[in-house]
Amino acid sequence: MTSQTQAKFVVEQTKSPIGRPAAQRQTLVALGLNKIGRRSSLIDNPSTRGMVASVAHLVRIVDGE
Repeated sequence: MTSQTQAKFVVEQTKSPIGRPAAQRQTLVALGLNKIGRRSSLIDNPSTRGMVASVAHLVRIVDGE
């Protein structure tokens, strides 16, 4: 088998999910984020990109990590 390294990107939570719909709070938890300032390294694929897009107003993509 060949081992391929999958592309990754890092997201950081910048805003609180308080007052947001439950689906957005659950998406943050699924991304591994639960507090402001926390960072999570995620595999770059369409499903994670879609999750980040749904909470784009609460997170930011961090460069260089």
